[in-house]
Amino acid sequence: MRELVRAIRMYVALTVLTGVAYPAIVTVVAQLPFPEQSNGSLISKAGKFVGSRLVGQSFDAPKYFWGRPSFTSPFPYNAAASGGSNLAPTNPALIGGKDANGSVVPGVISTRISALRAFETGTVQVPTDLATASASGLDPHISPGAAEYQVERVARARRMSADAVRAIVRAHTEPPQLGVLGEPVVNVLELNLALDGRQGE
Repeated sequence: MRELVRAIRMYVALTVLTGVAYPAIVTVVAQLPFPEQSNGSLISKAGKFVGSRLVGQSFDAPKYFWGRPSFTSPFPYNAAASGGSNLAPTNPALIGGKDANGSVVPGVISTRISALRAFETGTVQVPTDLATASASGLDPHISPGAAEYQVERVARARRMSADAVRAIVRAHTEPPQLGVLGEPVVNVLELNLALDGRQGE
């Protein structure tokens, strides 16, 4: 009986310590110096939250820049199911192949490339990050090259000059962290919101 009481006391003490005290302390410490980041880096528009700077969103209208593909389930950019496809680079589901009858079956990547080329002009190669998903499936950024690839389409759809769209892209291109870590990136949601704001949408 004594051991049971001791075990219950230990259980209650650890529950209070790790389930109440520690989360409360961490929350307070995070809120003081980093309130925006600790609340999810949320973006609001007209008083309503429209997304997070840390999680991508699906865009498919020609007037918007498109982000990286996402293989999260049951829908793209599902933050509750972060993860990649876990398919090998040579898997037919990604690159395509032939079925038992010898018919060509397109893969996810080739389908994505075809969809991109259907909207774009010219023969410029599709940037890798527009055809392949990230490991998390939540990447909110694309490379400046991927943004440049889409400039002409977005400019046509919005009846803007390509140079005007490029200027907005440059304004929303983030340099490497601390000047040396990583590569320049463009946040797709912030870029699209800036375009909407430019046209009063």
